[in-house]
Amino acid sequence: MAIERDDVLHVAGLARLELTPPELERLGGELNAILEAVGKVAELELEGVEPTSHPLRLANAWAADEPRPSLPLEDVLANAPEAQGDTFRVPPAAAP
Repeated sequence: MAIERDDVLHVAGLARLELTPPELERLGGELNAILEAVGKVAELELEGVEPTSHPLRLANAWAADEPRPSLPLEDVLANAPEAQGDTFRVPPAAAP
């Protein structure tokens, strides 16, 4: 299944990307290669193969959650563009 130029434009629009004609051409080729690779899965004999979400059997490989001291407030706010008291100051949300 080859992807058409209109499909590439549609995907670019969904991603809010403005692409030049050469970029559209390159992306179309890359998307076609991806679809071709994924299509090869349909050629596999998968009778009796259980669906999986991960190739390895993992069960929550998390590190222990151990409390530790927080950063000093001065360090936390050091790179903030603007602070107000002990909080970050951010611009108000734009009206919809």
